[in-house]
Amino acid sequence: MDSENTTKELNDTQKQLKIRMSKVKHKIAVISGKGGVGKSLVTVNLAMAFALRGNASTVGVLDADIHGPCVPKMLGMKGQRLQAGPPGVFPAVGPMGLKVVSMDFLLQSDESPVIWRGPLKMAAIRQFLSEIVWGDLDFLFIDLPPGTGDEALSVTQLLPDLDGVIIVTIPSEVSRDVVKKAVTFARTVGAPIIGVIENMSGFICPTCGAEFNIFGAGGGDAIADEMKVSFLGKIPIDPRISEDSDKGIPFIVGHRGTPATKAFEDIVEQVEGFLTRSKEKGGD
Repeated sequence: MDSENTTKELNDTQKQLKIRMSKVKHKIAVISGKGGVGKSLVTVNLAMAFALRGNASTVGVLDADIHGPCVPKMLGMKGQRLQAGPPGVFPAVGPMGLKVVSMDFLLQSDESPVIWRGPLKMAAIRQFLSEIVWGDLDFLFIDLPPGTGDEALSVTQLLPDLDGVIIVTIPSEVSRDVVKKAVTFARTVGAPIIGVIENMSGFICPTCGAEFNIFGAGGGDAIADEMKVSFLGKIPIDPRISEDSDKGIPFIVGHRGTPATKAFEDIVEQVEGFLTRSKEKGGD
């Protein structure tokens, strides 16, 4: 009898997930082969870039990093909580009306660890997708933890209609090697690859204008070419990006016209182009 009840609950949850996600036009996962490449920072600023292009209040971010959620910190949303009520649980609302869900909103304090194995993490992500009242969204960005483990696999299994994945790397040789694994993972699970973003791509001295390739050069486009995927662009190092993230301010909001912001805007155009082409191809 317990087995029957469990099966029914899973079926009901899956139906609810389909209903919730049917109201989201585009679902995009952001992944990386390793940590320390600024993936969450890229996710937050990409989401804000889409919001600034006239999509305010129709962009959502799911922070699917169960063990190390940091999206709320970057958006100045620390301390917020998810609000429950009919017909479900509602996302917290951030800058530009951004709808955000994160494990961070459920923890008692910054020192509270999440000590879970795979099945619990998948159950949590399933709940985030099925029980949260996301409403009508144009874009839902899913920030996944580094690597190709439980969370990434859960999202690709729960969202077979995922529009695609964006892979974030830096120019270093080590990062290049693990990007191959991320590309192979996406191909293995059947997730379309939107392209590769190279973060921390050179530092331009504000005084003399000289460019310094602190983490190397050409890694992102080289690996994209080797793996035959699109290269979306390079985001240069700007110390203010990290400073703003620590303050809870998305960089591109306060620094329009900078090389880094221009890079994000160019990447947005490429992502939109990918989505348009995919729609046209699907309609053929």
